[in-house]
Amino acid sequence: MLKIGTHLSVAKGYERMGKDALLIGANTLQFFARNPRGAKAKVPDYIDMSKFKELMEKNNFTTIMAHAPYTLNACSSNSHLRELSARMFAEDLERMEYFPGSFYNFHPGSRLGQEEEEAIKQIADMLNQVMSKDMHTTVLLETMAGKGSEMGRRFEEIQEVLKRVRLQDKVGVCMDACHMWNAGYDVAEELDKVVEEFDRVIGIQKLKAFHLNDSMDGRGDHKDRHARIGMGSMGAEATKGIINHPKLKDLVFILETPTDLPGHREEIDFLKSAYQW
Repeated sequence: MLKIGTHLSVAKGYERMGKDALLIGANTLQFFARNPRGAKAKVPDYIDMSKFKELMEKNNFTTIMAHAPYTLNACSSNSHLRELSARMFAEDLERMEYFPGSFYNFHPGSRLGQEEEEAIKQIADMLNQVMSKDMHTTVLLETMAGKGSEMGRRFEEIQEVLKRVRLQDKVGVCMDACHMWNAGYDVAEELDKVVEEFDRVIGIQKLKAFHLNDSMDGRGDHKDRHARIGMGSMGAEATKGIINHPKLKDLVFILETPTDLPGHREEIDFLKSAYQW
């Protein structure tokens, strides 16, 4: 079974979000746990959240994923922002306990003039501060395009963070096709080599989810501008190769493409038809 969904808005409620997922043929989804470009989180509506859980159970949803806000920066050179990031992270993890077994994905952050080693230490320190052995959420570091001082463009950077995390069974990685392509990894023509390199550097068992998208820019451009499947420089065959790769086929796949619900429905239908397992 292809585990496929897209990023959906929770602004109108969790149950509405779940119904939107069903409308487009999804069996998973991703959502922002709070305002993506701010720090505020809505007061939890536990009745709405319960209805969403019931909807997921009734319709056999697979693992869902929350996304941290873009403002979260665990390796900021500003100590106040690092403290705010840790607080937001902890609050989101606490709320995700209402959906046990889910993923919480975040961008490692930008070091903003700091040395790479210091940034790696700060990210790992935050994770060790906010994660607990009793939590039921798996935290995922996302592979990044490498804009400016952005961390996570190389597998080695992510591994340096991961190996410092105490709770190894509660941390993993989410690949992003556009990000890796923009970082220089050839996921279109040399996917086998990319997967082998990830397995050698990090370990394939740490890979839990994959953001599917195309790219408006060329490989190695470090720009991070998403395109719809088959409408960018990677091409539709690249995405078909990803979902059908024997070491990737069972991952949770989340579309992060610039389109509306009907557009996502088209992409999901296309990917389901292309899935060979």
